[in-house]
Amino acid sequence: MSSAAENGDAAPGKQNEEKTYKKTASSAIKGAIQLGIGYTVGNLTSKPDRDVLMQDFYVVESVFLPSEGSNLTPAHHYPDFRFKTYAPLAFRYFRELFGIKPDDYLYSICSEPLIELSNPGASGSLFFVTSDDEFIIKTVQHKEAEFLQKLLPGYYMNLNQNPRTLLPKFYGLYCMQSGGINIRIVVMNNVLPRSMRMHFTYDLKGSTYKRRASRKEREKSNPTFKDLDFLQDMHEGLYFDTETYNALMKTLQRDCRVLESFKIMDYSLLLGIHILDHSLKEKEEDSSQNVPDAKRSGMQKVLYSTAMESIQGPGKSGDGIITENPDTMGGIPAKSHKGEKLLLFMGIIDILQSYRLMKKLEHSWKALVYDGDTVSVHRPSFYADRFLKFMNSRVFKKIQALKASPSKKRCNSIAALKATSQEIVSSISQEWKDEKRDLLTEGQSFSSLDEEALGSRHRPDLVPSTPSLFEAASLATSISSSSLYVDEHCPHDKTALYSNSK
Repeated sequence: MSSAAENGDAAPGKQNEEKTYKKTASSAIKGAIQLGIGYTVGNLTSKPDRDVLMQDFYVVESVFLPSEGSNLTPAHHYPDFRFKTYAPLAFRYFRELFGIKPDDYLYSICSEPLIELSNPGASGSLFFVTSDDEFIIKTVQHKEAEFLQKLLPGYYMNLNQNPRTLLPKFYGLYCMQSGGINIRIVVMNNVLPRSMRMHFTYDLKGSTYKRRASRKEREKSNPTFKDLDFLQDMHEGLYFDTETYNALMKTLQRDCRVLESFKIMDYSLLLGIHILDHSLKEKEEDSSQNVPDAKRSGMQKVLYSTAMESIQGPGKSGDGIITENPDTMGGIPAKSHKGEKLLLFMGIIDILQSYRLMKKLEHSWKALVYDGDTVSVHRPSFYADRFLKFMNSRVFKKIQALKASPSKKRCNSIAALKATSQEIVSSISQEWKDEKRDLLTEGQSFSSLDEEALGSRHRPDLVPSTPSLFEAASLATSISSSSLYVDEHCPHDKTALYSNSK
């Protein structure tokens, strides 16, 4: 599962317990990635810019990098290997589409050692993140790399037309060959920046079958939880303002339809939740105990792809839920059901799973044993509908307009009621006006008259005989018990209020 980097934690373990992938040490893989990408991207600069043709998607370039070096490649301390680059011109065009310059791409990947991340999934893939937090590098299986190759033309045509997307952005596809072993890797955008601590991280599919984090995962310092965990922890969902909510749901709907058209299923929404209130406390504790690492915080800026840009485009932001912290790292502002101010980071991951024969068999077998609609593996159309329904009804919710109702709204409501009542009063017969004038001359207080006219039934002769007047008084009562005496919030003339209420 391509949700490593979920929490930004380096892989646990001692230094002498190095991970291996296909019997190859992770240090050798990292070194080969940097050498190979450094060569292929540098070689691309000599090729002129031109429009991408269909055959460009199927080009594979190869270079041999011996450990002693050659006329074209530098010497290195790793075993000899061959480095293949898939669709180099096409990926160069895509990187330019996302505003990534060749020099920046090289600097991010090759200037500093890659950082290995822990992987909570069952795929066994290795994950690396660049030191500046910009790119994730993941090892993929042969079938996934093959599927991505076939997907590229249509997939990136859609990305070109719809830049607002939460789908992963693939910046390169490569293969390292050494000792008869092929290790395929993809370079993607980093969904969760490590410099912004994720207090909660979820991998959501909209499925409930075995969708709970394992005991081993829960023991980690920053575990990645699943659907059942979210329903337990965030049972009320996450709240957005109307504009952000509509933009998010529109983006998710469009992305799911694109994946459905390519017969893709079993994808997830990787969701990172940063609680701003907790962040302020942590900053105070850190400032009192430790000196912050200026180099680390200064380098980690997500430049190319942020969550807010993914749903609203560059230059847009939320409409005021969060204003205290300007350095939001492109997070989407939201609130919890407790009223906590949040920053959300999200992206759709694991899209390289097509509904092939093995997946059909897997779903058929699970459907015999369990409820077929609850398992994660399902036909693409049903999977997309279930995924969207879960996000729309259980995860993301819209803030109701009633929550933002200051005293001015109450004043406006009374003013509107006043105008309506005035029209009704003007149509009352002269006989009713004379009776009211007689009551005023008897010296009764305005407050007692208000009580009798609006609420009591002790004086039936004061109850208006016109039904519309009674409805107006009922409406005033339902707005607020305190709004009957508007001098607390809106200083109106009590005499006018009395006549309007009548």
